[in-house]
Amino acid sequence: MSPFVFFFNSNFIPLKKINNKNMKASVAKALFNSYSYSEYKKVVSDLLEVGKSTGMRQSEELTHYTLLNETRLRRLDKTIKISEENVSKLHALKKQYIWLVIAEGWCADGAQSLPVFDKMALETDGKIDLKIVLRDDNDDVMNDFLTNGARAIPKLIVIDKATGNVVGDWGPRPAGAVELIQNYKKEHGVVDETAKADLQMWYFHDKGLSTQNEIMELMQGLDS
Repeated sequence: MSPFVFFFNSNFIPLKKINNKNMKASVAKALFNSYSYSEYKKVVSDLLEVGKSTGMRQSEELTHYTLLNETRLRRLDKTIKISEENVSKLHALKKQYIWLVIAEGWCADGAQSLPVFDKMALETDGKIDLKIVLRDDNDDVMNDFLTNGARAIPKLIVIDKATGNVVGDWGPRPAGAVELIQNYKKEHGVVDETAKADLQMWYFHDKGLSTQNEIMELMQGLDS
């Protein structure tokens, strides 16, 4: 493996920095506070019952986004398919891993990615254990995995279960989605509601394939 972790749309961080004492502590703390996928969905749903979203900030806008994302999660849980090629690659993984995902209920990119993460993990017969933490409740680990200095989510952190070492990460979006937003911002100067709608349409047509392909490339590199 190269002296750098494999990343998509993220900063490159030398391995010697990735597993320093402080980072290991922040990851361990986050894992202690983590949810399974089903638990995460229940947390989001329970908050919506009382008109709230996850996160430190509360607003009608964020609650509205969370409600939309809950609908997306339910739809994608039923429709997302892992390609036969990626299923075979997942079955072939030799090591065991924890996927620690930083997310929030109001995050549209998270709603598009979490069902993909879940379906991929389920295909490994226990080789991958999916855990989710809320960004605003876990500042330490979020600050260890910034994207170009920003607290962008979702962020998937790959941990070797045997050693407890962080071996890679991915996020917050697949490359095609990143390019779409970058091009829109370059042309219009802002990321507005039209850009967000275009992004959701991109995800709709992609059907999770870009996300699973990029993560599978990451995992094969780490597992070799």
